[in-house]
Amino acid sequence: MSEATIAAKQPAAVQLEAGKTYAWCACGLSKNQPFCDGSHKTTTLTPLAFTAKKSETAYLCQCKRTKTPPFCDGTHKSL
Repeated sequence: MSEATIAAKQPAAVQLEAGKTYAWCACGLSKNQPFCDGSHKTTTLTPLAFTAKKSETAYLCQCKRTKTPPFCDGTHKSL
């Protein structure tokens, strides 16, 4: 598997905490979307670790086609 599975065609609104590191699911197989649960181990894809710069509600991509991972850029609207 070299292309991610579309988990959903809308972003996930999540509350991020400043300074905390998160692992965004890049494969689309996680049951804990938009975060990684280890399901990528059956693929060639790996999660994207990122640290929140500030505490805020963020919209994380679930279609896995964003050009600005892990954040939604609206690509899901054209799928």
